[in-house]
Amino acid sequence: MGARCVLTGVAAALALAGCSAEPAPSARADALARQGELTAALAATPGDARLHVQLAEIQLRLGNGVGAEAALRRAVDLGGAADRLRPMAARAVMMQGENARALALLGAGPIHPEAAGEAGHVAGVIHLNLGNIAAAREGFDVAISARPRDSSLWVDVARFRDANADAAGARDAADFAIALDPQNSAAFGAKANLVRTQAGLAAALPWYDRALAIDPDNAVTLLDHAATLGDLGQYRAMLQSVRRAAKVAPRSPRPYYLQAVLAARAGDYPLARSLLQRTRGAMESEPGFILVSAIVELQLDGAAVAAYQADRLLSLQPNNLVARRLLAAASWASGDRDGAAEVLAPLVARSDADSWSLNLAARVAAERGQADEAAQLLRRAAQLARGNAEPFAEVDPFGLRAGAANSDPLNPAVVIAAIRAELARGDTVTAMARAAQLLEANRGVADAQLLYGDTALAARQWRAAIRGYRDARALDAGPRTALRLANAQHLAGDPAGAAATILTLQRGMGASVVADRLSGHLAMDLKQWDNGAGWFERVRRRIGNRDVVVLRELARAHAGRNETQRADALAMLAVRLQPLNRELLLLWAAQRDALGQARDARDLRERAAQIE
Repeated sequence: MGARCVLTGVAAALALAGCSAEPAPSARADALARQGELTAALAATPGDARLHVQLAEIQLRLGNGVGAEAALRRAVDLGGAADRLRPMAARAVMMQGENARALALLGAGPIHPEAAGEAGHVAGVIHLNLGNIAAAREGFDVAISARPRDSSLWVDVARFRDANADAAGARDAADFAIALDPQNSAAFGAKANLVRTQAGLAAALPWYDRALAIDPDNAVTLLDHAATLGDLGQYRAMLQSVRRAAKVAPRSPRPYYLQAVLAARAGDYPLARSLLQRTRGAMESEPGFILVSAIVELQLDGAAVAAYQADRLLSLQPNNLVARRLLAAASWASGDRDGAAEVLAPLVARSDADSWSLNLAARVAAERGQADEAAQLLRRAAQLARGNAEPFAEVDPFGLRAGAANSDPLNPAVVIAAIRAELARGDTVTAMARAAQLLEANRGVADAQLLYGDTALAARQWRAAIRGYRDARALDAGPRTALRLANAQHLAGDPAGAAATILTLQRGMGASVVADRLSGHLAMDLKQWDNGAGWFERVRRRIGNRDVVVLRELARAHAGRNETQRADALAMLAVRLQPLNRELLLLWAAQRDALGQARDARDLRERAAQIE
């Protein structure tokens, strides 16, 4: 039971990464028909190399890398030009997930000049798969030079630019791919994925519909469409899309993964585990799969397995805070208190440490006999709940960070470190100048816009922060941008604007715990007790009774509605989570008084008076 309780906040982070238009004749059906014709022709003339090449092209369209590679090998054996066919063979190998072998095949011999464009295209995709951005750029540059009006090439260029955080460039590439070929289903699918990030989940659905109207059997688009429907909470439609994708691509593991996510979100963890196992290890190196596996195992009391999976995820993504929290929870649940403390240490050392991590760290410290440390962590959690936690200053006494940023002003890693140090010592002018310089060189990158907004916000330049966040939202309308914008608008004295921003986020992105929380806070600020209670109840249904701020606000809301019994019960739950929180003790005391329990109320106030 303990593992399930402590995981509630982590499980809330679980998220899913019906075409309404009239479907056109399936491109897949056309390809299958053509495959049948070629197979019959080869039965009559098996020695025709050209027919084997045509069969390989069809196999590539059908996603059959193994069949395409075999057909191309046969074509070369029959006298086909290896220097012309090598890039196509590399693509077939790449489609089998063997990027290293595909790259080796590309370099195994000369490439005919007329095949240079295809070679560059394939090399770009391979390097993108391997995370080698510089080499991918070189490959795509060669391909664009040779085939500037190839729609399929521009689809992959859009994906490359998106992976490189160039949101504006990715959008332009996808639009160009559509303009070059309005019947390219993959181009509309890529556009849908970009719109999903830039404008929200709901805005992406019409683009998925257009892609599927062109090719109803595009498995990649069906699965992306399904994931989007799931994030919007449209689970029935999601399941229909997943099942269609499973029929089209029966060997693909991703339908099982998405169904496992759906089962986990519904609380059916045994079914989720079964579905994950049906992927047969094909996705075991993907971060999303590892995260879901860890959560499922911890919910099924497999703490040791969950810890192993969370540790794997953290090694792949060292800055993934959800993975770190999950590993801490799994370590603690398996009895490894020392391991849990070690994993939690970087989280509690942060100036923006969250209350969940602080409370778990306090529990771990208490179980290790470190009473003073546990009390200190509980006090920090209580300060955070009151909204007055003190940040840890990041100083740069010898000017090393500033010097590094001056030498390399367009390197985000060194510039961000210098900005933090300058903000810590109050040099907001220099910090904002650095952020503006980095932004000017990266106008199409949402992260650069966010950095400028964050710097302006830290400098208490609310209007400049709003401007930066609005520019970022034009590139990325997701929660990380919209929530920053709403916060800046609230600080600038524009609660109506903040509420509008949150409402837009909720309409575009579906269920969002953070957006619901902010809506609740806005309602509470306006003393709209009914609305506040409604929003925070939505949050509590998602994350359980493990967040002291949610419980506190619910208690306040029910007290405002004169529902004293309910407010008393919620205040008690909050105090149990943070017994050293003076504000919560006083809140509970007020509810005890309202119920006529004067002695209890007096005791609670005396306890509160003893807390600094």
